[in-house]
Amino acid sequence: MPINWYPGHMHKANKDMKKILPQVDLIIELLDCRLPYSSQNPSIATLAKGKPCIKVLSKSDLADPEITLQWQEYFERTASVKTMLTALDQTDKAQKLIQLCHKMVPRLAKAKFNLQAMITGIPNVGKSTLINTVAGRKVAKTGDEPAITKGMQRIRINEGLVLLDTPGILWPKIHNQNSAYRLAASGAIKDTAIEIEDIALYLSEFLLQHYPRNLMARYEMTELPASDIEFLEVMGAKRGCLRRGGRVDLEKVSSILVNEYRAGMLGNITLETPAMVVVEEKIIANNRSKDTAKLNARNW
Repeated sequence: MPINWYPGHMHKANKDMKKILPQVDLIIELLDCRLPYSSQNPSIATLAKGKPCIKVLSKSDLADPEITLQWQEYFERTASVKTMLTALDQTDKAQKLIQLCHKMVPRLAKAKFNLQAMITGIPNVGKSTLINTVAGRKVAKTGDEPAITKGMQRIRINEGLVLLDTPGILWPKIHNQNSAYRLAASGAIKDTAIEIEDIALYLSEFLLQHYPRNLMARYEMTELPASDIEFLEVMGAKRGCLRRGGRVDLEKVSSILVNEYRAGMLGNITLETPAMVVVEEKIIANNRSKDTAKLNARNW
C-alpha cells in the first residue's frame, strides 16, 4: 500500500522555508540516525542551493555504530557538509553545535555578524529537544507525537547566532516506498496513516534478514521462523497476544514489535545502508523511465 502523509501545515511550512532561505547562512538538518537517507528531505539540497549544511544524526544511541560511520563518510564526501552525532540524553553537544556553525561560516564569525541558521527535520526526529538544549531554555514544544511544531519561529541563541526553527516536515510524495515504511517504523509518519500490521510485517522481514540475533535475544527464541508472518505468530504466542480459540492477535503483537523497536529495546539497529539506497535509487530511476516511456507511447 503506497504511504504518504502530508498535512496542510507541512505544505505551508515548505512554502515558508522557500521564502526565508535567501536570508539563511547555514542549514542544520536533523536526520534519524537509524534511517539517515529516508529521513532527509529531498528538497532541502535543491532549496539550499549549495549553502553550508550540518547534518545532525539524532538518536545515534539507537543506531548500529558501524553503519553510522558509513553514513558519515557518505554525507561528508561533499565539502560543504559536516555531520554530528547526538543522542536524546546528551546535553553536552550544544556548545559543539554552536562552534561548528561558526566554523562552517567563518566570514560572519570574523565580522561579528549574526549567523542565521535554519534548523529543519522530519517529524519526531528530536528537533525541539535539540533546540531547547542549544538555547539552554524551553523554547520549543517536545513530545512523542509527530508534527507538534506547527509554525516557524526565531530563537536568538547568543549575540552571534539566531536559529530559525521550522516545523517537522515531510514531502508531498515519497517515491521510495521502502523509505516510507522506514519512516513509519520510526514514528515520523502518524500511525493513523498506515496499518500497524503493515509496519510490523515490513520491520519483521528486515530484522529477520539483517538482525536475527537481536530478535532471538529479545524474544528468547532458539531459532527463528522463515517468514515475517510466522515470526509475528510465534512472538504473539510467546507474549500472550491471543484471541479466543488461540489465534494470535496480529494488531496487538504488531504494536508491541513496533513500539519496542522505537524504544531501542531490540538493540542498535539501522534500517538502511548507503549501498542499499544506491540500489533502490537505481530501481526507482528505472521505474520512472519505464513510466515515461509508457506515457509517451500512449500519447503517440
